[in-house]
Amino acid sequence: MPSKPLHCKQGFSAYILYMITLRRSQERGYADHGWLKSYHSFSFAGYHDPAHMGFANLRVINEDWIAAGQGFGTHSHRNMEIVTYVVHGSLAHKDSMGNIESIPPGDVQRMSAGTGVTHSEFNHAPTETTHLLQIWIMPNAQEIVPSYEQKTFANAVKQGKLKLVASPTGADGSVTIHADAALYAGLFNAGETASLSLANGHKSYVHLVRGELKVNGHLLKTGDAAKLVDESEVHLTDAVDAEVLVFDLV
Repeated sequence: MPSKPLHCKQGFSAYILYMITLRRSQERGYADHGWLKSYHSFSFAGYHDPAHMGFANLRVINEDWIAAGQGFGTHSHRNMEIVTYVVHGSLAHKDSMGNIESIPPGDVQRMSAGTGVTHSEFNHAPTETTHLLQIWIMPNAQEIVPSYEQKTFANAVKQGKLKLVASPTGADGSVTIHADAALYAGLFNAGETASLSLANGHKSYVHLVRGELKVNGHLLKTGDAAKLVDESEVHLTDAVDAEVLVFDLV
């Protein structure tokens, strides 16, 4: 429940909003296409839920498993910031801008669709499944020239901390997204903690890729997420072999 009633004197009722709402892994939309298995954090394709159309300017988080020798054929995007985060295996990317790349774990890919781009994504491995997260963020400018960027973030720079991997300014070596959002990635073992301060009016979405982790005292397990509203910080504790993505959103 996102809120609870507070009964007051003189017959009035007020509402206290929960500042943290959990979204459990099994509550997400799910599609099994044989070659592709996908969990949808927000409404996407055949999964439609008016209560989960996005969060702030975060529009899509799809967790995909692509079978060996399979992939997405050429398709188009427009006016969207698309970030790809590979968890296991490798993803081949080819687009109308002339980019032909392989995206391994540890790399973050950003594609700004702008006025329009076509691309394909494929798992060329003969036996290995590719596991990835594809993220769509609403841009802060429309009809920009399409562009592409890919950078490597070694485990060492994410271990025990939140490493900035995508931001509007490209700060700290992050990829540059044309959106009012920042994305951090972190790896945490037992005893490792981290905090991220949130500016007034900002929201945060925390997606746990694997393991266990507490977010401001709330336990998340693999695939779970937490939506934070009117919180001053994101505080991560009690990790068990955790990999996490933390969004700072306006």
